[in-house]
Amino acid sequence: MSEVDAPKPHASALHEPVMVDRIVQVLAPALQAPGSVHVDGTLGMGGHAEAILAACPHARLIGIDRDPQALAIAGERLARFGDRVRLERAVYDELPQVLERTGTTSIQSMLLDLGLSSLQIDRTERGFAYSVDAPLDMRMGDSGPTAADVVNTYELDDLERILRRFGEEKFSRRIAQRIVAARQQEPFTSSARLVQVISDAIPAAARNTGGHPAKRTFQALRIEVNAELEALAGVLPAAVAALAVGGRLAVLAYHSLEDRLVKQVFRVATSDRAPAHLPMVPEHLRAECRSLTRGAEKPTPDEVAANRRAASARFRAIERVRAIETVRSAA
Repeated sequence: MSEVDAPKPHASALHEPVMVDRIVQVLAPALQAPGSVHVDGTLGMGGHAEAILAACPHARLIGIDRDPQALAIAGERLARFGDRVRLERAVYDELPQVLERTGTTSIQSMLLDLGLSSLQIDRTERGFAYSVDAPLDMRMGDSGPTAADVVNTYELDDLERILRRFGEEKFSRRIAQRIVAARQQEPFTSSARLVQVISDAIPAAARNTGGHPAKRTFQALRIEVNAELEALAGVLPAAVAALAVGGRLAVLAYHSLEDRLVKQVFRVATSDRAPAHLPMVPEHLRAECRSLTRGAEKPTPDEVAANRRAASARFRAIERVRAIETVRSAA
């Protein structure tokens, strides 16, 4: 039996959603009224969406993902919810366009789970894992430049920049130099050779600290290939703006670059806009949102023990408390 013909395991067997109980607890209060709309901006295989729909029988789902494989699997998983589900192939920073297509003027909740799904990590042909030899792809969808395009065509300074910025790799210059030298002999096509070049570029004393030597470089390449930070910077303000009063936005981040961006946007949304010298804050300058979490929450030790991919998760959530018109009106 070929791989194509082999039976595909159910999504629930492939994917264990992170902090699912906590996410339902935070978002469900906003989804109790008939016609409430929940947007899952990173649908994946539908684990979080399934839990939300089961817990909130009045809610409708708009599920967004750029990955056609993920959408197909999620569609099967969520089929029992019938016309409560609408799936959209898009990148999550296309939220305004998706809402316009679906005739949605405001939403009651939204979730962004920024981690890689099991579908992406466990299928070696996707090229996300550095522990096995695989094609250098790393695309979350099926279009656009691949990781091979990046390592084989970027100038030295550009390679160093993305490794330093997106991977926070302190040996970014050494690694970039080795990659450029190696590709002149033969272009990179798969991960094993790239992993070896990265490992050789890192001083021996540093190879055994901070995880796998290629971890930070692979993170940087993935972020660059999928324009992840640009998409996140675009979707966060759009999601805040789309929330109805009482609506809630929740984000699971997995590394400091993501969490820092989420923290900054949430801080602005939950802060008064009045000058510090005013004795009282006018209504139109009060914060439009309030925090639902104290800082970034982490998964419980029991969840981390059961699901190692939850270990680096950081969860933040806010709720809209004032209408945009009230907040942004002139004095």
